[in-house]
Amino acid sequence: MPKKIQIGDKWYVAATAASAEEQPQVLKNDQTFAMFDRFGDIQVLAPGKEGLYHNDTRYLSHQELTIDGVRPLHLGSSVEESNSLLVIDLMNPDLPAREGRAPLAKGTLHIFRAKLLWHGVCHEHIRVTHHGSESTQVRLEFTFDGDFVDLFEVRGMKRDKRGDRLPPEVGTAEVVLPYGGLDHLLRRTRLHFEPVPTAIDVGRAAFDLDLDPGTEHHLYCTVICETENDAPRARISYEDALRQNNAARRTSRGGHCTVVTSNPLVNLWLDRSVSDLSMLTTMLPTGPYPFAGVPWYSTTFGRDGIITALEYLWVDPALARGVLTFLAETQAKAVDPQNDAEPGKILHEARHSEMALTGEIPFGRYYGSVDSTPLFLVLAGAYLHRTGDAGLIRAIWPNILAALQWIDQWGDADGDGFVEYARRSEEGLVQQGWKDSHDSIFHADGTMAQAPIALCEVQGYVYEGKLAAAGLARMMDEPALADRLVQQAKELRERFHAAFWCDEIDSYAIALDGGKRQCKVPSSNAGHTLWNGIASPEHAPRMMDSLMGVAFFSGWGIRTIAAGAARYNPMSYHNGSIWPHDNALIAAGMARYGRTESAMELLSATFDASLHFDSHRLPELFCGFPRRPGAGPTLYPVACSPQAWAAAAVFGMLQACLGLDIRARQSEIVLHRPRLPRFIDWIQITRLGAPGPSVDLLLQRYERNVGIEVMREDADVRVTVVA
Repeated sequence: MPKKIQIGDKWYVAATAASAEEQPQVLKNDQTFAMFDRFGDIQVLAPGKEGLYHNDTRYLSHQELTIDGVRPLHLGSSVEESNSLLVIDLMNPDLPAREGRAPLAKGTLHIFRAKLLWHGVCHEHIRVTHHGSESTQVRLEFTFDGDFVDLFEVRGMKRDKRGDRLPPEVGTAEVVLPYGGLDHLLRRTRLHFEPVPTAIDVGRAAFDLDLDPGTEHHLYCTVICETENDAPRARISYEDALRQNNAARRTSRGGHCTVVTSNPLVNLWLDRSVSDLSMLTTMLPTGPYPFAGVPWYSTTFGRDGIITALEYLWVDPALARGVLTFLAETQAKAVDPQNDAEPGKILHEARHSEMALTGEIPFGRYYGSVDSTPLFLVLAGAYLHRTGDAGLIRAIWPNILAALQWIDQWGDADGDGFVEYARRSEEGLVQQGWKDSHDSIFHADGTMAQAPIALCEVQGYVYEGKLAAAGLARMMDEPALADRLVQQAKELRERFHAAFWCDEIDSYAIALDGGKRQCKVPSSNAGHTLWNGIASPEHAPRMMDSLMGVAFFSGWGIRTIAAGAARYNPMSYHNGSIWPHDNALIAAGMARYGRTESAMELLSATFDASLHFDSHRLPELFCGFPRRPGAGPTLYPVACSPQAWAAAAVFGMLQACLGLDIRARQSEIVLHRPRLPRFIDWIQITRLGAPGPSVDLLLQRYERNVGIEVMREDADVRVTVVA
């Protein structure tokens, strides 16, 4: 096994070797996800991130199916459009004669595998079909193991001590692999086989099959992830699990609006994005929440959940409601330096693995993000505007007030009028904006900025958050508070321009360091000031020209750092790579400032990039190399795929190009100077505005504008087009 090494930041995701499989096959359901190779196996000879995980612990670290002791030949594999089912087609290789059987030519047997995750259980169906002309016998064998490794170990962390692998339990059709963790929890991997295997022991189950021509044999393997403090999981059949899963998927995707375009490739991208969001969304007691990404971030993240919900808000506001409710419930109530928490602060990340429960990592419930709290206010205001749901706002009003107090008291600890961060936890994140790798905030000469650090985009989030909170205060009949918030936002905007604008880089500085010195680095962070509206109309054109220039725009999107800047590296995580969600926010900002053409260019570049990724799935990020004729974008080796805010990016970009604004309290849908890119002739949006009053629209692209036809509309909603 390759040695795990430590490079730079403690929370760095190590990539120690080339992967045997470029893109693993991914399934996720609730708190469980799985990554398989194209055979549907988890190969022990290629250690890495593959496995079956539950609550950030790997319950199954090896699984392989063989026929007469050798691996079948691969025919094809795919995850179905709904992201629910992994289907693999295999066939037998040439098998030599053995006692009682003649040689078996390759392709005589078809082996079908289907894998489904449902409620913490991996269900597998194997069907063996005999296409030969004579009876034959083969042995199908599963080998398996569970190492109960914490996801942070998979990411590269070393532990001084681990829990204990306990003696396995072997029955006639079942094997249980138990593990006693340092957190005093008993975890078990329970493997059940049907029918009863011919032979079974600690690490294998074998089936001797007698096959007549034209017959089928069906085998089932159920892998249950058990933790002693979880409710017991009743074992159900593969068919029942599949039926329940399909019914749940239909329910989750029904009711909100749907989008279809003239371009089948765009439709594949849209469908994949909807499916990925559906797969990543976990139903918590507080409602649906989009887990950030597989494999490293398959849990609740405050910032990621908020931005995903904002991008997807016009399509399905239920996601925003679930995010707001969960983040309100988990809002910090006390000072806790070990977890970077202060009263009113919104969650950064929550984990449930052994290392989180023992305190070996600080992320059990961790608050080390400076932007989640103002973004919480932004989402609350946008949600009310989109839905008119005053009931939810009243329910979380104390949380909104607490968030405002955190911004003024804890976020601006030195009283200079800007929200800053400085790590208090010895184990926490050094950088606490969305670019949270340790080397992401620096000066023009490459030296690292010293805390406390005030990020440019965070001041914009605070500006927009206070304006949003002012609107909420008026709804709550608190006009004095509303007036005070509007005045604070106005004063912040004035201070921001004076302190952050940098003529040398035609942009806002990425940050102010602890000495209030500008970090004069041209960055995509500044593009977020367009999205949140704090950017000056005087400076915005220069900034947009810069962002669309060759130093930033690679042809596939806008880089996080401009080429030529200190620390620029197109293969880095945050210093020259391209992030789809980052580009979506910048596109929305450009449209806000009247540069819809540039927003369409970003949408076009992102669409072109999507054509080169498996299943049209945008990853978390990709490398920032310049676009070359005949070549696609370059993958980043440890990017999450799927990633929630990357999946939602296409909807944020479409909204920007269409100038779409749903005003629920006015029962009005507004399209402000709508435009469509060259690769979309028409777009049809059904149930726009649902679950409230809705319309069906057909938008047709012309050379200089877009024609809009209202196909259906509810009586109490109107459509307004601003030319």
